[in-house]
Amino acid sequence: MGRYVLRRLLQLIPVFLGTTFLIYWLVWSLPGDPFAGKCGDRPCPEAFVAAMTAKFNLGDPVVVQYGKYMMNLLQGDFGITFSGISVGDRIATAYPNTIRLALVALAIEAVIGISAGILTGLRGRGFLDNLVLVTTLFLISLPVFVTGFVLQIVLGFELGWIKTTVSESPAPWAQLIVPGFVLGSLSMAYVTRLTRTSIAENRRSDYVRTAVAKGLPQSRVVGVHLLRNSAIPVITFLGTDLGSLMGGAIITEGIFNIKGIGNLVYRGILSKEGVIVTGVVTLLVMVYLLSNLVVDMLYAVLDPRIRYD
Repeated sequence: MGRYVLRRLLQLIPVFLGTTFLIYWLVWSLPGDPFAGKCGDRPCPEAFVAAMTAKFNLGDPVVVQYGKYMMNLLQGDFGITFSGISVGDRIATAYPNTIRLALVALAIEAVIGISAGILTGLRGRGFLDNLVLVTTLFLISLPVFVTGFVLQIVLGFELGWIKTTVSESPAPWAQLIVPGFVLGSLSMAYVTRLTRTSIAENRRSDYVRTAVAKGLPQSRVVGVHLLRNSAIPVITFLGTDLGSLMGGAIITEGIFNIKGIGNLVYRGILSKEGVIVTGVVTLLVMVYLLSNLVVDMLYAVLDPRIRYD
């Protein structure tokens, strides 16, 4: 396992460099004046533009700019904005809120989705199965911003059960339950359907019939043999979904006024602060790569037939 982890870590290096370079090139190669609006309604003085161009290496080729950016990033420096604000400080303030929101969403989709999938997968067709299928189809068809606005209006403005905005930082866990449900609602529907299908297929497998023929208790057949093998595609989805939840939290954070990285990226795009967008997306790439590595290692835990040499 140790050699496999080391090999995978080495494989992540070219993937990380390739994806971050592509992101950097796309962000800093966008058409338009990067200094537009930085000096109010009038154009910026040439001396200011020249100073900023030299300071942010904008006159260098993109490859050279990227190399300098990565050298600073390896030292923990995410750069500064045109107004002189540290991007690292902005991320350090916003990132904990997004992590909390993403973890709440991941927990909700995992607990509810896997539980509903197990029940319907074991019971087979019936009223409960049809109810779950219709409900998940409804969640898949409904845009996330509609779910967010409906829950905010009904639970917040009409019933007064929740706060309509989460403006505190760090955001309290209790106030993130509804936003977390909104953020994870689509993935929860997919997890339910994926778990249901996986269990329904594995119920007819030879190893399950063999375990039943041996006279093993039903709890052991389901808990040890059926669920562990059925959980592999579900764990894969959940592991990769963590990065998607953090990257796709812009709408949810906007609805509930959560000061997270989604809100930070949105403001960075509006103000044309490419260094903010680059820093946040680079961080999300790291999360994606590491979560995939953790998922691969979990395969060996769930399925004893999988061994990494």
